[in-house]
Amino acid sequence: MATPAITTLGELKKTGYKFLSIKDELRENLIRKIKNKEPIFDGIFGYEESVIPEIERAILSRHNILFLGLRGQAKTKMARQLVNLLDEYIPIVAGSPLNDDPMQPISNFAKHLISEKGDDTPINWIHRSDRFSEKLATPDVSVADLIGDLDPIKAANLKLSFADENVIHYGLIPRSNRFIFVINELPDLQPRLQVALFNILQEGDVQIRGFNLRIPLDLQFVFTANPEDYTNRGSIVTPLKDRIGSQILTHYPKSIEHSKQITQDQAKLNKQQKEIAVPEILKTLVEQIAIEARTSEFVDPKSGVSARLTISAYENLISAAELRFLKNNLPYSYARIHDLYSAVPAINGKIELVYEGEKEGPAIIAHNLISLAIRNTFAQLFPDPGKIKRKREQSDYGTIINWFSQNNSLDLFNDENDKVYFDALSVVDGLEELVKKYHPDAKGSEKSVLMEFVLHGLAEHSLISKNKLQDGTSFKDLLGFLLNQNSEKGEI
Repeated sequence: MATPAITTLGELKKTGYKFLSIKDELRENLIRKIKNKEPIFDGIFGYEESVIPEIERAILSRHNILFLGLRGQAKTKMARQLVNLLDEYIPIVAGSPLNDDPMQPISNFAKHLISEKGDDTPINWIHRSDRFSEKLATPDVSVADLIGDLDPIKAANLKLSFADENVIHYGLIPRSNRFIFVINELPDLQPRLQVALFNILQEGDVQIRGFNLRIPLDLQFVFTANPEDYTNRGSIVTPLKDRIGSQILTHYPKSIEHSKQITQDQAKLNKQQKEIAVPEILKTLVEQIAIEARTSEFVDPKSGVSARLTISAYENLISAAELRFLKNNLPYSYARIHDLYSAVPAINGKIELVYEGEKEGPAIIAHNLISLAIRNTFAQLFPDPGKIKRKREQSDYGTIINWFSQNNSLDLFNDENDKVYFDALSVVDGLEELVKKYHPDAKGSEKSVLMEFVLHGLAEHSLISKNKLQDGTSFKDLLGFLLNQNSEKGEI
């Protein structure tokens, strides 16, 4: 991507170039994209009818933006992608500390240089990818960092008085003039620093150590905040909220299909891992775990459950299958239901538990979430065993349950190859027929995994028993299993 060949102010004037503020620049490019039906964001799913139209209206209104939402709702990702609405290149006065537009300079440096050199004033070009500044609100952030301060070393080197404006060292915000400037976790910013933003947002005034500078900074501010922070760590002071044009509420995906799109787009897999097939039922279960977590009484709803949970869980699922192939020198094939339990470490660190959840322990809660995901998904893909019990109807599961009640059991080991795995499942009477009846199009790995899923689903509905082995899972008759357990305890 070549930088424009124009290198002086005179050459720039001949092109008919005119200054455009960053908010107008965003607006004009958004209008062009809308007319051409081009997407604004890449990898953002589920916001097409809610968040994105609000962003479009905010940009058309030339507003600064506050994204307000729980963790893992793509707030920062959307802020970073706004650079795609900027012009590819913009000219600046070479050496300018404030990225001055050659036609509308605001710093003393640029004004003096232009008055001295006129049309020979050198100019540089900035690509849109470089016009993005981001600051995380942390306790150590100071007014000097954001706005600026006097620089005694500069004063000494240039032999200037502290009354001279040239001794000012501009902070991150002035140096981001003509940029998109993002402050993440705004409530964590100390109130005195939030106050320092008032005039910059409204009038463009900057005051540094007594210098009341009228610098019309040209910035597009984007702030992000989590509602949890309002009570746990800080708050946004009311006058600052009043100066932010649009507050846009983000949300978690409203459909499981959007959740799948996000996970598939964001999961970091290498070339070998992409060779591992993941049946659709497993993709659904990964997303259902997050759905169960967001409604669980053991998980703090104010903290939210990030989309990073499903992304990490999916990566662990793939890695569990890959480990099986590597350890047993097997060709890469497909993931199975029991690989899902390898995602427990990924779930543990992604959920904030309430007191009752802490007492249970994160690992137990993670296993419970997987169980709930299997139970609720099972009722969507096969007849609900609960309804069958209540209506006393003839069950489609009778043949399978009877097979286990005849003192039969099935042990599925993690390291079995595909043939042994399928042959073991095929031994259970009625299992393959049940899958064919309700999912006639399922073939190969999809059918095998659905057969295993049926066993897990029946176990979660207490129709058969499921017991974790050291290297696999054992399925047995529920009554026989309970009697055996009581016998071992000496209760019979």
